[in-house]
Amino acid sequence: MFDFDNMTITIILSAVSFLAGFIDSIAGGGGLLLLPSLLLAGLPPQVALGTNKFASSIGTGTALINFILKKMVVWKIAASGIAFSLIGSFIGTKTILIFNNETVGRIIIFLLPLAMLITLIPQKERATGKKPSKFDLTVKIPAICLLIGFYDGFFGPGTGSFLIIAFYMFIGLGLVQSSATAKVFNLASNLGALVIFVLGGKVVYMIGIPLAVA
Repeated sequence: MFDFDNMTITIILSAVSFLAGFIDSIAGGGGLLLLPSLLLAGLPPQVALGTNKFASSIGTGTALINFILKKMVVWKIAASGIAFSLIGSFIGTKTILIFNNETVGRIIIFLLPLAMLITLIPQKERATGKKPSKFDLTVKIPAICLLIGFYDGFFGPGTGSFLIIAFYMFIGLGLVQSSATAKVFNLASNLGALVIFVLGGKVVYMIGIPLAVA
């Protein structure tokens, strides 16, 4: 079992968190690196998910602020889907907490490689993104945010990458706009899930805070 007073492991995890945060700030998917590290350190699967969510929420928020300052977020799209991200993540987190740690561990083992493969899908930058249609704003974006929000609450790693791919492929945004706008929904679903994990006692702050700072 993990010794939470083990400074060496905390330092190693903080270094991994720094690298994961750097990956998240560019294209998302940092959780694919951090979550396995938390599991290898000995955290129970549900606690690893909650602690990972705590750390990733801080990193996603920081990245979003940078995109906002650079005026890259498409706010019309953000407004149309943010509530659905929250709802989806709430349901997803409630669902994953139904299972015991052994089952959650098996789910993680199954989903991790799939998430890694999807994040590797290559995308070519288009010169300009198209303007979202009324159908995009009222149907496609809410559906994308609800589904990926559920995934973020249920599991999480790769959420940012999935949002970027979805906005690029199904809405027609450019990669930069997709990446910036995805952070809004990613932060919303992170926070929605984090509240449930915190209330369920699934966050180890002695580990999560150093990871968030890193």
